[in-house]
Amino acid sequence: MKPARVKPITIAIDGYSSTGKSTMARALAKKLNYKYIDTGAMYRGVTLFALENEFFNEVNTLNEEALKASLPKVELRFSDQNELILNARNVEGRIRGMEVSQRVSKVAALAEVRTKLVAEQQAMGKEGGIVMDGRDIGTVVFPRAELKIFMTAHPTIRAKRRLAELQSRGEEVNFEEVLENLEQRDHLDTTRAESPLKQAEDVQVLDNSDLTEAEQLEIALDWAKQRGAKV
Repeated sequence: MKPARVKPITIAIDGYSSTGKSTMARALAKKLNYKYIDTGAMYRGVTLFALENEFFNEVNTLNEEALKASLPKVELRFSDQNELILNARNVEGRIRGMEVSQRVSKVAALAEVRTKLVAEQQAMGKEGGIVMDGRDIGTVVFPRAELKIFMTAHPTIRAKRRLAELQSRGEEVNFEEVLENLEQRDHLDTTRAESPLKQAEDVQVLDNSDLTEAEQLEIALDWAKQRGAKV
């Protein structure tokens, strides 16, 4: 008699901007041979769509109604390399810059945008065997996930990490600008009416202010094994 197949678990990773959620989630998925989905990239993709269609005016006010009406035209998927494809174009490079970062929270606050993307995310992970990171994965997208992780770090440390990332891509930004952007995003993410960023009741909190990537991955792997994941 064959042993019963162990169903792969669902891992939901939430947390503040620039805590390294995507880096850790990607490494964890690789270790477990799970699928990885960066939901933040999806919201960035919609934000880029809004920018390209001039739904933001010169003072960065979003034409919400125009974006809502155009949502059926937004097609998002991930390449085999986990890079975001927006309407058949690879936009991975463009969605990571400050132009998108400064506006994504406004787009992500729209109920219509979240409804569309949450449905797509749930479809992607319905079979389990997935590591998904974002802002509302453990509270809204997969509230019954076997493992929920909430990542945090001191704002100054997050800003330094983000600054290094942007400068490595050739963007001319300074520390104060990056820190201000992170603080604004934290405020918008945690106070929005639709699916605000918050900790689920059964979450494991991971403060990686003083952890290396290897150390935090080891902690997450141990939690995953406790929840039934096979390494």
